[in-house]
Parts: sequence; C-alpha cells; structure tokens
Amino acid sequence: MSIPSALLWEGGELRLLDQRQLPHRVEYLRIDGIPAAVDAIATLAVRGAPAIGIAAAYALTVAARRSGDVAEVLKDGGDALIAARPTAVNLRWAVERMRGRGAREGSAAALADEAEAIHREDVAACRGIGEHGRDLIKPGSNLLTHCNAGALAVSELGTATAPMYLSHQAGVRFHVYVDETRPLFQGARLTAWELGAAGIDLTLICDNAAASLMAAGKIDLIIVGTDRVARNGDVVNKIGTLNLAVLANHFRVPFYVACPSSTFDPSTPSGREVIIEERTGDEVRQEHAADAAVFNPAFDVTPAALVTGIVTERGIARAPLERSLHELMEETVT
Repeated sequence: MSIPSALLWEGGELRLLDQRQLPHRVEYLRIDGIPAAVDAIATLAVRGAPAIGIAAAYALTVAARRSGDVAEVLKDGGDALIAARPTAVNLRWAVERMRGRGAREGSAAALADEAEAIHREDVAACRGIGEHGRDLIKPGSNLLTHCNAGALAVSELGTATAPMYLSHQAGVRFHVYVDETRPLFQGARLTAWELGAAGIDLTLICDNAAASLMAAGKIDLIIVGTDRVARNGDVVNKIGTLNLAVLANHFRVPFYVACPSSTFDPSTPSGREVIIEERTGDEVRQEHAADAAVFNPAFDVTPAALVTGIVTERGIARAPLERSLHELMEETVT
C-alpha cells in the first residue's frame, strides 16, 4: 500500500502530511511549535482523531525542547491544542497523557518517549482493529463507509478501513461504496484515493445515494470511524453518520463503528454532553451562496441503539453497549 504517512517523526522533527492538498499533491508541513500544530489541526491539514492526538503529543515534545519550560508548554500549549478541535477525545487524551508523564519526570526527553509510545500503540491498535473486524467482511460483500477513517487518519491501516486492508491482503474479494462526505469531501478526496491506491474495488457515491443503495439491497455492511464514544455507547462522528445509522436500522443493514480504545470516553455519559464543533460557513457556501446563513456542524451523534457493534483492538463490543464497552475496556460498571 503506497499511502503516505499522516505524520513523520524523524530526528526529533515533526512533519505532518498536508491533507488539504490531497489527492493532487503530497506535501509535508514542518511543525516547529504549538502555533503551527494548532493551525494544522484546526485547518484539517492533519485530521482523524488518532492522528491529531499523536500530532499533539509530538508537538508538545518539539515545543518543550525549544522552550526548556516543560510545565508551561504542557499547560498553555496543551490548552491551545485541545481547543483546536474540541470534539475528538483522542486529542485531549493525548495531551493529558503527556501532562501526566511531564508531571512525573518533567523533561523533554521523557515527553519524546511518551509521544513515541502513543504512536507505537496506535500502530498496534490499528492492527488489532483490523484483526478483530476482518471476519465481518464476507467474500463478495458490498461495504459502505463515510468520511475518512483510513490510513490517513491514523498511524497506519486506519480504523474503519483496517479490516478492509487485512481482508484485501488475504485475498478476500469485496466492494466498497465510498460516501463523498460533504462539505469537505474527505471520502472523495481521501478514502477513495487511498483505497484505490491499495487496489481495493470501490465506487464513489454522493452522500444522498446511500438510501437508494440500501433500499436496493446493495449494502451488506456499513463500517465507519468515530471521534468519540460516550460511556453509554453513543458515537460522535463526521456529520452524516447519523443519517446512515438511521437508514441502516430501517433497512436492517449491520452498522459497525471502528476505533481504538483511546476513543472511548467514560467521563462523558452520553452524546448529549459532547461539544459539537461548528465550522465556518464558507466550507458550505463555496461559490454558490455567498450571502446565505449556514449551519455547519462537523459531527453528529449516533445513539447507541442504532449501533450494531464497536470494533476495537480489544475486541468487538455489542449491545448492550454500555455494559459491553465497560467490560471490554476493563472499566467497572456502576
């Protein structure tokens, strides 16, 4: 698979793949401190919940080396990074993990070690998600995915796409319908590009076509990623995910979510408590409706009741999700 890495950490230098330029150009941004990292995260140069968490961890390391004041970087820099995209829990999770290591040891070297550990663990998590989810993909089946929960959103393999890549490598023949994913077309620009580069059979569709495909019995499995899973199993993912879940429930299509365990947020009771990022209206207007008011949430909340299962590196949680997630994550159910 010839997909460029979402981020590179070499010789103490952090470079992020500028995904705003894909699929036309492959360019990397050199991140020399917190402001550059915040800008890259906020403008979606780097995106995907796991990838932005890893990027934040390395950015804190770079900033601590430059500043020498580890505590200040972790406090102020960490706050700035978390604020860049408030919905994705991996970002806060990674910052808090770096703060914990900094509080214990307080050196830039310790931060580098922790960031590298976060990165390695994500590689292993993606592989585990793929192994646990690959049996969901039957020979000859038609899949549907939304946005980009692929290799470009993580360290490698992806979350929703990890079972696809492993099944493809094993010689299983299947087909993937890829939602274009408006308004920024992450499905068309990113997922279709990376799956095609891997040689996976795919068809790009308008978001509005998903219902017709399900009605015609042409979708056997839906698998998407997520930016946060609440304690009760509610799933927060790219806007349009809820539409697919409602349709899948109506047409009796299995609806699975794939994510690393770090995306599970037991501190958030349900999706109702999640801050949903709202982005600029210009993403929607483009050149078409310059004066129109715009509602442009980046995410929506899919109730746990509409989710068939959540695939993690630790296994698959199934209904009732609140209990099975806690058992899978070794949390105590109260």
